[in-house]
Amino acid sequence: MARHTVRSFEEQLKRLNESIARMGGLAEAELAACLQALQRRDAALAERTVESDRAVDAMEREIDEQAIELLALRQPMASDLRVVVGSLRIAGDLERIADYAKNVAKRVVALTQLAPVEPALAIPRMGRFVQEMLKDVLDAFANRDVARAQAVWSRDAELDAMHASLFRELLTLMMEDPRNVTPCTHLLFVAKNLERAGDHCTNIAEMVHYLVTGRPLVEARRKDDAANFAVRGIDRQTGER
Repeated sequence: MARHTVRSFEEQLKRLNESIARMGGLAEAELAACLQALQRRDAALAERTVESDRAVDAMEREIDEQAIELLALRQPMASDLRVVVGSLRIAGDLERIADYAKNVAKRVVALTQLAPVEPALAIPRMGRFVQEMLKDVLDAFANRDVARAQAVWSRDAELDAMHASLFRELLTLMMEDPRNVTPCTHLLFVAKNLERAGDHCTNIAEMVHYLVTGRPLVEARRKDDAANFAVRGIDRQTGER
């Protein structure tokens, strides 16, 4: 009976890990779709991406239920407890990443109704960079790879630099031609959503480090405050997540 109980507990933990992997796959797909819609100016794909966010939300609820059941019935301790609590935190970060992808998709719908502006070359590069961060941090979670998680975590500064550069580029376009103001404003929000998605990738990396080592990452992440404060002001006006 004792062996059966332990085996059952291990199966529940395995299912929880598998659920995180599936949710991560959904978030990856949503991020890829919104970036593809942006590149192609494809409103139909963008609208489908917005709708697909419901699957990610449902997956988060399923993980919440699995974790709560494990906490209530198994009373896990030590590393097992870190896995359960960490899974709840990671699911929350994945849900937010998917939300940011949905926000990008909404901006794409608006952009397709406007004349194209001079392409901001950093946006596709930012998108690919965030996709790589998400893929790598999910692999780090699956393999409990602390080194890979730390590598993702350290890339946050590079992403911030991309965001700051893009912010200045878009402001320049807006000053050069008032007709660029509306489309460039949408692109500013696209860039901010990508930057925030990257922040949640680093949150997951921190949690992977904690799951494996039992210790938090104590080094503070370096942020580009000038660009962040500027765009946060826009975020507060719109309330966009």
